[in-house]
Amino acid sequence: MKRSGRSYFERTLDGLVAGIDRTRAAERHAEDGGLLQRVDPRVKVGGLLALVVAAAFARNHLTLVGLLAVAVAGALLSRLPLGLLVGRVWLGTVLLTAAIALPALFLTPGDPAWRLPVAGWAVSWQGLRTVSYLLLRVVTAATLTFLLVFTTPWAHVLKALRVFRVPVVAVVILGMTYRYILLLLESAHAMFEARRSRTVGRLSPGDRRRLATAGVGVLLDRSIRLSGNVYDAMQARGFRGEVHVLDEFQMRGRDWLALAGFAVFTAAAAWAGR
Repeated sequence: MKRSGRSYFERTLDGLVAGIDRTRAAERHAEDGGLLQRVDPRVKVGGLLALVVAAAFARNHLTLVGLLAVAVAGALLSRLPLGLLVGRVWLGTVLLTAAIALPALFLTPGDPAWRLPVAGWAVSWQGLRTVSYLLLRVVTAATLTFLLVFTTPWAHVLKALRVFRVPVVAVVILGMTYRYILLLLESAHAMFEARRSRTVGRLSPGDRRRLATAGVGVLLDRSIRLSGNVYDAMQARGFRGEVHVLDEFQMRGRDWLALAGFAVFTAAAAWAGR
C-alpha cells in the first residue's frame, strides 16, 4: 500500500542524515587544498577572530561590506561552494536576525520612509539603517566564522585555541560537545532506523507522540552513560585536557604572508570603521 505522505520516522531520519552529512562535509572541505586550508591554524584562528572583532566594532556600512567581500573572496579561493555559504550561513542568519530586528523598523524614531498600508505604522529611515547595519554585521561575522570552521580540522582549531591561552576547561567542553553532537546524531539515526524497520502501517498521533517521548528518554539515558564511560576511558589513557594531534604547527613563508594580510585587513577595518 502506497503512503500518501512522509511519516514521522521518515522526516526524522532525513533530518538526522542531513545533520550527519553537514558535519562530514565540513571535515571534507577542511582537507581540501584551497587557500586558507594551507594556512597555519594559529594564523587562521587569530586572524579571522580579529576580523570578527573588527566587524563587531565597525560603525559604518562600507566597512562591513568590505569585510564581507573579503570573506566571500576567501571562501571562493578556499574552494568552498558559494551555494553552501548562501544556504548554510546567510539564509538562516538573515532570517533569524531579521525576525529579531524587525520591531526596530517601527520603534526607531526618525524621518518616516513609508507606512504600512493597513496598519499605518511608519517605517523610519533611521530604523532601516539600524536594521541593515545589524544584518550586515551578523552576516559578516557568521561568514568569517564559517571560513574558520570549514577550512580547519576541529582538532587543529582546539589546539590553536590553547596556543592563545584559552582555558583547558573551555577547550575540553568545545571538543567534547562537537564529538557528542555527532555521536548523538548517529545514535539517534540508528535508533529511529531500527524503530522504523519494526513498525507496520500507520501509527495514530498519540502513538507517535509516545514513541517520540520514549525515544528522547532512551537517547538521553544512553548519552549520559556513554559520556561517563568515555570520560573514564580518556582519564585512564592519560587525558588531562590538553589537545594533542599528530600534525605539528610550523610557520612557513605563506603563513607569515597570511599573518601580514590578516593584520593589514584588520587594521584597515579598524581605521575605516571608526
